[in-house]
Amino acid sequence: MPRSDRAGVRELLDRAEEHLRIDGDGGGDGVSLTRAYTADSRTVGWYGPAPAGHRLAIDAEQSDATVPPALAARYGPANFWARWTRAESLCKAYDLPILLWLRRYGLEVPHDRPARWRTLTIDDLTVSVACVPLDR
Repeated sequence: MPRSDRAGVRELLDRAEEHLRIDGDGGGDGVSLTRAYTADSRTVGWYGPAPAGHRLAIDAEQSDATVPPALAARYGPANFWARWTRAESLCKAYDLPILLWLRRYGLEVPHDRPARWRTLTIDDLTVSVACVPLDR
């Protein structure tokens, strides 16, 4: 990825809070580019641009949600929702099923996948934003 593209992606991710809205409250900004739904029926939307030449995706989970026992046993409970939302947002951006990702990579990010991401805590939610180049 050219240096200028990386800088644009990093700048957008650094300002992610400006573009994320909970419960679809876009504040008049128009339609969300991508969205995620939480177990308690909230919607988190991205109301901003995608970096040129990239696909952007998000995922969100309740930070205090109980980690399913089978997943905790397999991947460990430490920092689980941050790792999970990162993997989910990358899956969405790469258009890959989460079960395939988990089988190949677990909750890690492989070095052969050119991606940038950021994980944030917003209120009681863990939210990850991922950007992947379209020419992958």
